[in-house]
Amino acid sequence: MELGDKIYDFEERLVRLAGRVIFFCKKLENNFESDYYKKQLIRSSGSAALNYGEAQGTITNKDFIHKLALLCKELKESRSSLKILKYIKAGDALKRDWLLEELDEVIAISSKMIINKQK
Repeated sequence: MELGDKIYDFEERLVRLAGRVIFFCKKLENNFESDYYKKQLIRSSGSAALNYGEAQGTITNKDFIHKLALLCKELKESRSSLKILKYIKAGDALKRDWLLEELDEVIAISSKMIINKQK
């Protein structure tokens, strides 16, 4: 699967995102700054995928919305970590920019899912 290939299953998209983050982070330099943000980035992107898995098992709309809100929070945290890495010019620029674009898209999708469930 190529970097830009679209996946229409949201769970698969989150799993791919978390995996691509790991691949991106494996290639970062081993220094204090990179280590700090790559660990944070791996945790937050992976947590987003896991929270979506939990959301699928919820019984009430309120629980579903809560899990999606956590997912959004983790995705936004991932985006902030990547923006910091971009600012310090860490990692492959093409892959980093793809991750940032993908994060923006999945944040928008998950936010829309919350709005739709609240109606």
